Amino acid sequence: MSNNIIQLNQEAIHTELKDLVKNSVEETLNAILDAEAEKLVHAERYARDEQRTGYRAGHYDRKLMTTSGEVNLKVPKLKGVAFETAIIERYRRRESSVEEALIEMYLAGVSVRRVEDITEALWGTKVSPGTISNLNKKAYENIERWRNRPLKDDYPYVYVDGIFLKRCWGGEFENISILVAIGVTSDGYREIIGAAEGLKEDLESWKNFFVWLKGRGLSDVKLIIGDKALGMVDAIGQVFGNVKYQRCTVHFYRNIFTVVPHSKVKTVAKMLKAIHAQEDKEAARKKAADVVIKLRTMKLFKASQKVEESIEETLTYMDFPPEHWIRIRTNNALERINREIKRRTKVVGTFPDSESALMLVCARLRHVTSSEWGSKRYLNMDHLKSMIIIEDEQSEGENSVG
Repeated sequence: MSNNIIQLNQEAIHTELKDLVKNSVEETLNAILDAEAEKLVHAERYARDEQRTGYRAGHYDRKLMTTSGEVNLKVPKLKGVAFETAIIERYRRRESSVEEALIEMYLAGVSVRRVEDITEALWGTKVSPGTISNLNKKAYENIERWRNRPLKDDYPYVYVDGIFLKRCWGGEFENISILVAIGVTSDGYREIIGAAEGLKEDLESWKNFFVWLKGRGLSDVKLIIGDKALGMVDAIGQVFGNVKYQRCTVHFYRNIFTVVPHSKVKTVAKMLKAIHAQEDKEAARKKAADVVIKLRTMKLFKASQKVEESIEETLTYMDFPPEHWIRIRTNNALERINREIKRRTKVVGTFPDSESALMLVCARLRHVTSSEWGSKRYLNMDHLKSMIIIEDEQSEGENSVG
């Protein structure tokens, strides 16, 4: 018996088998294409037959991605009859589904390198970064159409906020702001109604943003909820007139805490929450007055001043149905949106320009709204409709008496 040990090159064998299977698949598919062509012209190649309805005119090459790898198809050209094949139609559908999957992976936060690895595992070949970039350009065109779509519904409640990201410009890093607006429709569903570059959160940026929303059809707004960003309140008055403004109570609390010692934050938080736990606006105002006095006795003079000056703009929600209070007194409707955007932008890091930042934010917004977030009813708007009807009746009664 020989003592020689036979060693097998498993990688070479695997490659040889893979090529063998690939060639077999290629031959089979081309044979099917020929058979389909013969069926369409009612004659075999070169055959003379009175039943013939068309003639062959050569072929053209086309690549098809299969689980065995990329194969070359020789698609017949016909004269006198159009060549249709189920194989090519399946290819077109697959090509489309692959494109959609690649875009979806990228927008879901998967890195380009990871997308390459996934495509190699699924389809046997890597998709180049250039291909992913081209697919994203197609996605961005759709996103831009979505971003500028007409607003056809009524939006009684609108939440607004600004998201700060970083971009690298001329070798220097600077902040850019993306302004986002969520509207609650007359049926009670949330919808992303706007996202635009704000440069910085100031009066001009907010004014341009609101004018843009109004120009696209934003109407019947009753209440705008947001943090008291620089220029926001003035811009609301200039663009929407008498629309009411609700300052987010959570942001209000945080602003108070900036002038409160850490050891007293919990105590002050309970005092502030007690204001917004009252049954109506008048009771809340009385409670706020008590809180101001108590803060002064605690020698928290700056905190007491902030409460006294700003409490009224945090109580606007009490002019609306009590059933809506818990959801219209804060900007929580934007919380998940912000988390999703920050998660995705954290992967990217610094953006090369403001346009790429805006497009990726919009992509994330579309991704979120296509989930349960956008299909789940947020508020029962019947309560608001009933309140408006009662107010209108009371107004008509007062006018008739007058």
